[in-house]
Amino acid sequence: MNKSPNVVFQAGNVTRAQRIAATGHEGLTVWLTGLSGSGKSTVAVALEQQLVAAGVPAYLLDGDNLRHGLNGDLGFDAASRNENVRRAGEVAVLFADAGIVAIVPLISPYRADRDRVRARHAELGLRFVEVFVDTPIELCEQRDVKGLYAKARAGEITGFTGIDDPYQAPEHAELVLTPGPTAEEGAAAIVELLNL
Repeated sequence: MNKSPNVVFQAGNVTRAQRIAATGHEGLTVWLTGLSGSGKSTVAVALEQQLVAAGVPAYLLDGDNLRHGLNGDLGFDAASRNENVRRAGEVAVLFADAGIVAIVPLISPYRADRDRVRARHAELGLRFVEVFVDTPIELCEQRDVKGLYAKARAGEITGFTGIDDPYQAPEHAELVLTPGPTAEEGAAAIVELLNL
């Protein structure tokens, strides 16, 4: 774990059990990973809606939105991607510890980075649920609503995941979503898995 020098962790007086009692639910992280255009964010939006409608506190930590603020200083090289995932993971830990379901749709292309976030949750006794949105790159390119694949194919963007930078699929995801079901159906499968 990275930490600044000369700092000491300041514990509060509210326990996780007290937070769970206050919210009525345990906090945890649902981490959706997959290629750009795979449907991660669409499923995540539906998941947040379903959980909140059921009375479960949830918050969507969308990767693009995080890059508008917290991660706005990061690029897309390997070191920046690593730091992007680390920061998103640390924010998710805070939400989960507060008794909220943190929903993180993030390409997070490198397995080691995702595994570190999982290990951080385990270290703190928090649930981490990895969902692999397994959509073939050909379908992702057809969806290409942001025009990013076309720019990558034209050489206007370099280091683009799936084109000239690797995507390492999860080996032990708790759930794999494939094309076919709707975003709402995918979200419902996640809700069922969470068993809150």
